[in-house]
Amino acid sequence: MSQQKPAFTEKQFIVTLIFVTSLFLMWGVLHSMSDVLNKHFQNVLNLSISNSGLIQFSVFGAYFIMSIPAGMFMKKYGYKPGVILGLTLFAAGLFLFVPAANAASFTFFRIALFIVGCGMATLETVAHPFAAALGDQRTSDLRINFAQTFNAVGTMIGPLIGSFFLLSGDSEKSTDLTSVKTLYVCIGIVVLLIAVAFMFLKIPALTDPHVEVAEVDPDAVNIDVAPSKKLYQHSHFVWACVAQFFNVAAQAGTWAYFINYGVGVMHFSDAKAGYFMSAFMGMMLLGRIVGTSLMTFIAPNKLLATFAFANIIMCVIVAQHMGWVSYSALFMINFFFSIMFPTIFSLGLKNLGSHTQQASSFIAMGVVGGALFPFIMGQVANHDIATAYYMPIICYVVIFMFGYKFYKVKKAI
Repeated sequence: MSQQKPAFTEKQFIVTLIFVTSLFLMWGVLHSMSDVLNKHFQNVLNLSISNSGLIQFSVFGAYFIMSIPAGMFMKKYGYKPGVILGLTLFAAGLFLFVPAANAASFTFFRIALFIVGCGMATLETVAHPFAAALGDQRTSDLRINFAQTFNAVGTMIGPLIGSFFLLSGDSEKSTDLTSVKTLYVCIGIVVLLIAVAFMFLKIPALTDPHVEVAEVDPDAVNIDVAPSKKLYQHSHFVWACVAQFFNVAAQAGTWAYFINYGVGVMHFSDAKAGYFMSAFMGMMLLGRIVGTSLMTFIAPNKLLATFAFANIIMCVIVAQHMGWVSYSALFMINFFFSIMFPTIFSLGLKNLGSHTQQASSFIAMGVVGGALFPFIMGQVANHDIATAYYMPIICYVVIFMFGYKFYKVKKAI
């Protein structure tokens, strides 16, 4: 058996990897802009903090409904058609912001956001195994974290755009939604252009690296993959679904009320708190860069457990109303959150062979945690925004246990 270190990717996959990475960037922009929408809709549609959390319910709830159909579509037609389907749904939802704004209807906006979420769910279901397939399985953690680094760049761009177009002109009695229409139509046009580019992209022939390594080089993995083994019998996959549910729940709640924390606890203006959110997302980018580097000599599961434990401490500090100390801890939550989503995803897909694409759908469904948690967290935030940050602690306990123990690839449970 060759002892040569596996390459990050191969030359034939570089262009494809660039295009796939652009998808991570794009939905990062839209995800973080949804959190700016929370505060904007509180202002112009007179929503309570908890009711604005229904924005996340609409977006992340789509993952629960769309992830399985997206996985089935991908398995039947392949990665490229899956990407095009996701981009088409994405654009359709963005264009629906026009009639929603004309009607000034939060319900209509939620329908548009749900369709956007269906597009995001499709893209995430396809993009993670797509990136994993563009090279050796042993470097799949690095490739997915590399792509997610650009997702972090997108989450920095989103709040800057959203704050400039949506929050800068807000006033207490404003009901003007023209900026919403203009912004989301422009983004929709960009999404359609990316879809057209994918139509003309030539994808090299792909061999599922999970199957290839297991069958051709059994010594390269830690366990024998039995073709007859059912997906639910892989305990590490089941726990990855659970960990992803709580991971996205914590992320969605933390992001959704970041601007409210800046306004309510730090006494910033809406726009200033929105601009700080860009720096907040910058901490996730920094965490991705640092985390990806650390993974070259620290096992991904150990780094995941360490970062989860750190966030338990950060949540306690955030809840203490200690001014800039607590606000700084809030920034650090995003630093430590950085590697969690891609690392959980990658660990959950290990050694699943022909089940890989189906497993990707189920892990993506775990994103539904982001649909439920912000509304629940918002009930506490209605009374005290800082105290609400105690709630993500339970999420990070689950993630810690996955990284510490339940990530292990075992025989049937």
